[in-house]
Amino acid sequence: MFRELGEYLDSIKARDPAPRSRWEVLLYPGVLALGLHRVAHWLYKGELYFFARFVNHFSRLFTAIDIHPGAKIGRHLFIDHGFSVIGETAQIGDNVTIYQCVTLGGTNPTNGVGGKRHPTIEDDAILGSGAQILGPITVGKRSRIGANAVVTQNVPEGATMVGVRARPTLVQVEQYQEEFTPYGTPCSEVFDPATQKLEILQCEMEQLQKRISAYAEGRDKTDDDDSESKRDSA
Repeated sequence: MFRELGEYLDSIKARDPAPRSRWEVLLYPGVLALGLHRVAHWLYKGELYFFARFVNHFSRLFTAIDIHPGAKIGRHLFIDHGFSVIGETAQIGDNVTIYQCVTLGGTNPTNGVGGKRHPTIEDDAILGSGAQILGPITVGKRSRIGANAVVTQNVPEGATMVGVRARPTLVQVEQYQEEFTPYGTPCSEVFDPATQKLEILQCEMEQLQKRISAYAEGRDKTDDDDSESKRDSA
């Protein structure tokens, strides 16, 4: 057990340069929330739902992270900072990184359809700050979800998703091959596709304005020349 705990703490140090020792990592709210979730999930599987919820609420009070006792979580999950929500039927693989204010949300339970309502996050995925992953979709292995992206459809393995609604974006090979990318997006290289389109439209507008201005100046000059010619003729 202690060996597994040490490996878990080392996996967090590998993804976060801030801590100087394992002891610091032990105080992380994400570590405390995951430890308490293991207890709550054990109670949940034993159908001790009230006690499972009690542990869940205790954990949320002290860590600001709300993990439903029914959520299934693999090894070495790293929740950085907190303020995240993980729903009942969510499934999370191994070595997943979740930054602050992420929601793994579900579909409307009032429609009478039970079963899987929350996302499945596969191994080595990274969910950036504020990302909203909604519905019973699958986020593939080594996927990167950019900050504040809203994901409502399946994400292919290794894709980088940005924007609202989230769309895949191209990433340079060097960035793609990296083991870990903080916040899920190489910030200096990747842009929102919608923003790129707006920038292209803005450039085209500026070029059109320059052409119109040049055409107007040419017309004015021609009119002036015609006026001078008429005066000379008179």
